[in-house]
Amino acid sequence: MTLENLLLAALLLTLPPAVWRLISGPTDADRAAAADFVFFAFIAAIALLSLSTDNPALVDIVLVATLTGFLATVALARIVDRSRP
Repeated sequence: MTLENLLLAALLLTLPPAVWRLISGPTDADRAAAADFVFFAFIAAIALLSLSTDNPALVDIVLVATLTGFLATVALARIVDRSRP
């Protein structure tokens, strides 16, 4: 088993608790943080897949998704901040 496979397995083990927090988070901030974590764990899995398959086209997908994820994080933070009284 290679290092990439071990890292993919570790990412897969971290996803169920994050999805649980996304579903049952007590506050909107918890849900936003969990959604951000799930998204970036998915992006990390794609990066590891790119590394293990030696496919450079997936790196472009990772770069675009990372920029999109950053913008989504900023938008979620603004939404959560506005919802406070």
